Amino acid sequence: MNTNVKRLCQAAIIAALYIVLTFVANAFGLANYAVQVRFSEALTILPYFTGAAVPGLFVGCLLSNILTGCALPDIIFGSIATLIGAVGTGILGKKSKWLAPIPPIVANAIIVPFVLKYAYGIEPLWFSFVTVTAGEIISCGILGMLLLNALSKYKDKLFD
Repeated sequence: MNTNVKRLCQAAIIAALYIVLTFVANAFGLANYAVQVRFSEALTILPYFTGAAVPGLFVGCLLSNILTGCALPDIIFGSIATLIGAVGTGILGKKSKWLAPIPPIVANAIIVPFVLKYAYGIEPLWFSFVTVTAGEIISCGILGMLLLNALSKYKDKLFD
């Protein structure tokens, strides 16, 4: 199979999975606002395996934010936070798999609380820092690492 087609398909599948998992979290009231545990954020470890995950995660997050009715600053800056985290995972993940979840946790912990304050008026800011960071640790650090370890067995079959 053509490598470009394969990477495009991987990115599209990752974007679709991100959207579906965000909708699942949204059904439980966990995808948006001050307390966020997006199951889809576990996918942010995928750049550890393939560079195709970077655009897939960005597009998935962008579409998820649009489809779940987020405010424009959330659509823009929340998606950029995921993009920064995905790029960072691709870089740090090469050094150690244990570093893979750190970039999305940090990117979202820094950016999203400001989005919550200025787009939705959620205060106090410190509370958003705590809740977003905790949600990211659960999503990326715990669920993401479980996913990374599970996929490691099949990486040669799933990823280039």
